[in-house]
Amino acid sequence: MDRQPPRTTSNEIDLYIRTYYSLLRSSGDVRVRAFEEAHLYSNSSLHAGAQAPEPDAAAFAYSAARLPDCMPEVERLVLGQSLEQFSRAGLPVATWKTVRTRGRRRPLRYDGAGTLAVFVASASDIDDLVPIVTAYQIEWNKLHGRLAAAGPGVAALGDPALAAVLTVSPDDVKTLRAGLGDAPAGLTAIAARPLDLTMRLLDGSFREYQRSAAHWWRAIEAAHPVVTKRPVYFVSSNSHSLANLLGGYAFAHQDELAGFTRAENPEGLAATLDATLGGPDEGARANLLYYLLRAFLRDPATAAARVAAVQAHDRACGIHTIASPARIDVTAQVIELAKLRPADMDPRARVPGLERLAASDAVIVNIDYPLGMAAYHHLAALAEGTSEVRGVYIMGKAATLNGRVGDVMISKVVHDEHSGNTYLTRNVITAADVQPFMRHGTVLDNQKALTVRSAFLQNRSYMDVFYREGYTVMEMEAGPYLSAIHETNSPQRHPKGEIVNLTELTHGEVGLIHYASDTPYSRRQSLLSKSMSYFGMESTYGCALAIARRILTRELSR
Repeated sequence: MDRQPPRTTSNEIDLYIRTYYSLLRSSGDVRVRAFEEAHLYSNSSLHAGAQAPEPDAAAFAYSAARLPDCMPEVERLVLGQSLEQFSRAGLPVATWKTVRTRGRRRPLRYDGAGTLAVFVASASDIDDLVPIVTAYQIEWNKLHGRLAAAGPGVAALGDPALAAVLTVSPDDVKTLRAGLGDAPAGLTAIAARPLDLTMRLLDGSFREYQRSAAHWWRAIEAAHPVVTKRPVYFVSSNSHSLANLLGGYAFAHQDELAGFTRAENPEGLAATLDATLGGPDEGARANLLYYLLRAFLRDPATAAARVAAVQAHDRACGIHTIASPARIDVTAQVIELAKLRPADMDPRARVPGLERLAASDAVIVNIDYPLGMAAYHHLAALAEGTSEVRGVYIMGKAATLNGRVGDVMISKVVHDEHSGNTYLTRNVITAADVQPFMRHGTVLDNQKALTVRSAFLQNRSYMDVFYREGYTVMEMEAGPYLSAIHETNSPQRHPKGEIVNLTELTHGEVGLIHYASDTPYSRRQSLLSKSMSYFGMESTYGCALAIARRILTRELSR
């Protein structure tokens, strides 16, 4: 208990962070090439080939997947926090096309003429975006040099020939193509021109981040005023898990989902459909239905009508979804416990005495987990706007240094890079809460987590310091959430660079749980973080069940 927080030795990372923040203070556009030297010498584990003359296919694909498909056409990125900010800068982004990425939930607008507007919700968006864009430009220009030297038409070559031109392996070519996704020009665009992007930050003040989060919370209050008057259980997870477990739409429409699967055969799952739905494994049946529902709702021809039907069913069960409140891409759900219908719920979520929930006045506020420091701002805004927070439960993806993809990690200690604090918690979730719902993955509790600023802002020497201290979980939200929790239980703001004891809270309780989506040091390419697909359903819903059952049990005990 008397040990000091671990001290890092990554001066290179610190220099990189200072470099881009000092440059982005400029009132004009800054060339991304100004970040490149600091990026190269940061020795990022995610961009291990940065200084090599050969292209680093994994780093490029990772970056491309977190940028929109229009990125080959983009020349300028402008970062801001609201439509008003962009308008004051002469950028009418409200009229621009909304574009999305595969690997980040970040609001983006494109003017069709080379300017991309990026909405940032906290400093973490800057820490995430700058290294992604810089790595993208560095690797683009390596690829361009080789493609341009090979002459016209080279981008149309088959994978083996293209691999020889690029001096990479055929597997790397597949990785590049996967990273580019549906980008209309792809390798042809890379061959056509070198990249010289510029970036401008309109306003990155703490005040503006707080104001943005306050607008988000007021939009939720306006949609469902009950949240200001009722006790709240706050959950940071995703927009589907709790709704599926507590609403039961997939169970009620099993035959329709089965018919869709036989007709469309998403990911070849029709072959196992009957055996799973008719088999004895209740968990496998539920997880398959939830996964099929996701595919069912993504059919462009019918998506709007089907989503409306699901939300109507959910509302009848007391589950209300507010998509992107105040145009901030952090969807929220308000779940009224008294209106849940136990007979419709996932059987695994049914705890004894559910009929007594009809007398409860409490609600769950579940949000689609935000990135990094945005978590602090959103929880702080919620805490200011509610009468009582009975619990905070954080569920998300993480990289694991000692486990495998699909494992579940439950931490009691969190070191937060943002504040420099090491938080000690009494995590109310244990391995026994999750293990009954896991057939394949391992559940590891009593772990230590490191909340990082960005996936790129790590290097091996930096991580070795923490690994020697027993930190095995790398994620991006727990530390900021714990800083906000400290402020709801203390008359002062959270400290910096201290060991902070949150094991005895005066208000509420804390649950922290993560499922492993990456194993960065055993298989670096895993950091491409593709969807975990059907394989990931077990750990995702194992975590969500532990949280749902904890909330229901705690409320019934009152």
